[in-house]
Amino acid sequence: MPETPDPPPTPLLSARGLRFARNELPVFGPVDFDVAAGEALLVQGDNGAGKTTLLRVLAGLLHADGGELRLQGQPAAPALRARLVAYLGHLAAQKADLGALENLEFLCGLHGKRPGMSLEDAMATVGLAGYEDALARQLSAGQRKRLSLARLWLSPAPLWLLDEPYANLDLDGIELVNRMVQAHLREGGAALVTTHGAYAAPPVRTRLLTLERPS
Repeated sequence: MPETPDPPPTPLLSARGLRFARNELPVFGPVDFDVAAGEALLVQGDNGAGKTTLLRVLAGLLHADGGELRLQGQPAAPALRARLVAYLGHLAAQKADLGALENLEFLCGLHGKRPGMSLEDAMATVGLAGYEDALARQLSAGQRKRLSLARLWLSPAPLWLLDEPYANLDLDGIELVNRMVQAHLREGGAALVTTHGAYAAPPVRTRLLTLERPS
């Protein structure tokens, strides 16, 4: 008797018919997509196509107007999002008058931390060793972006939502993002990455989702 093949693994993220409108005007959707462990989904589209809005909906910062969103096969309730999703947006989400290390301590207190990793190690990973006591407002835009990347690296969440992660970074910073995404996927994580197309996609197993402005 032939063996029954194993069912495919449940995607980390699954969206069906997801859509969002602002002032009754469609911004994106409906869209369908899955993101599995070990892969990246590259979200492309012109300005105004809804890339940032999509990630904000996935992160729970905006409420979708329709469709279904599941995380690990379960409805994407706020508590589940908080545990499974890490969001890197355009804003640094740092307190200007706290030191770099203090900012990480504060954010890890809110969102948790990967076991076995120190905050100092994360800062060294992103090239900020020696800046632990520097106030966030004293850091350059690139350094603040690296501090946000340190927080991402510390996150225990398996699903990364990265909105233009290469912005404000030099070539070394771009390579840093690529290495981080590669390592995260090797460990069974997944990532959604928005891009205007100015930079190549991370050198990982990648699928493409193209958003178009609603007609």
